[in-house]
Amino acid sequence: MVGHHSAPDAMYGLFLIGFFAIFSTTISKNPVLPLFSQALGAGDAVIGLVAAVSPLAGILFSFPVGVLSDHLGKRRLLIASGAVFLSAPLLYLFITDPLWLIPVRFFHGMATAILGPVIAAMIAVRFPGKKGEVLGQYSSATLIGRTLAPLVGGAIISFFIVYPGIIPYRMVYLTAAIAAVPAVILILLYREDTPGPLKVLPFSAFRRSFVTFFTNRRLRATALVDMATYFAFGAFETFLPLVLLSRGMGAYQAGILFAAQTLIIAVSKPVFGRLADQVDKRLQIVVGLFILGGSVAVIPFASTFTTFLLISSLLALGMSLSTVATSAYVADVAEKEQMGASMGALSSIMDIGHSAGPLITGIIVAAAGFGPGFFVSFLIATAVCGIFVLSVREPAPQAEN
Repeated sequence: MVGHHSAPDAMYGLFLIGFFAIFSTTISKNPVLPLFSQALGAGDAVIGLVAAVSPLAGILFSFPVGVLSDHLGKRRLLIASGAVFLSAPLLYLFITDPLWLIPVRFFHGMATAILGPVIAAMIAVRFPGKKGEVLGQYSSATLIGRTLAPLVGGAIISFFIVYPGIIPYRMVYLTAAIAAVPAVILILLYREDTPGPLKVLPFSAFRRSFVTFFTNRRLRATALVDMATYFAFGAFETFLPLVLLSRGMGAYQAGILFAAQTLIIAVSKPVFGRLADQVDKRLQIVVGLFILGGSVAVIPFASTFTTFLLISSLLALGMSLSTVATSAYVADVAEKEQMGASMGALSSIMDIGHSAGPLITGIIVAAAGFGPGFFVSFLIATAVCGIFVLSVREPAPQAEN
């Protein structure tokens, strides 16, 4: 099905893999993970640790996986990620001690750490003329999975709540395993153009890819943009519910804001992706990051639900505008042989921002309140805009590609 037949076939195959895979991992996390941890007897500290472990896998593995995909072929790595998507949810069924959630979450996090950069590199290589558009559409497919998963997970828990103990949570993990099956089948059907011979990679290959990425100032600056973007987003998604609470609003209102935001990103990414293929991606990145930083900075000054809705919609547009252009710009600048490594490095640095945002903002909020806490995201976004503009100043690359 997803072979040499036609580009649209390959494209929709990748979209479906992304949808099922992300649905499966998200339903394993949202809202079941904290509830399951608590039911197993975990305290707040362990719950926080369990939540932090999954992005850690992304930080550690996205770059080496990207390098491997450049050398060993992308399909082999997709099959490895499929194996994790399918087996990890089943491991939760055997957990009786909350500490076991830490290695299982780390293992599960490896699946998305592999999938993201590998598919981004596949799209960049396979659809060079419209990579912004296709990356945007792929991102929307995964966002639909991400939006549906908590709704389905919550419904399953509510439906099985009459059963004793941790049965309702186990049903969610069973669903996650079932949802991974179509993704694995589609991965196995996927045919790659030229899979290379299987060989052990010397360490020098990783070092060379690492040096190539980080000595290229344009790639480095673009990765910083993604880090600043996800730093602000991590701060927003962690502390917005607390700001709403302090204004007398409830959890369901936070839910509406997050759902609206996901919807806006899902709808706007293909549009902004098409835009990125036509306008100067660098300009799009700067405008997006600046809108995002500004939106986060004004959160503490909002008091009505309508204002919060406006702010989170603006934030979603800024995020969508910049992130779809960063992947496409990296694909422009990176060499074809280094595409996986570049997408992996981008993904790792983004995860660092995503983990650091809630952590650093939390410390500042605790010490000085929401105003300064959110203002840090704005300062970082503004500084990174400046660094990015200085780093990518020369004429757009034509000859190198």
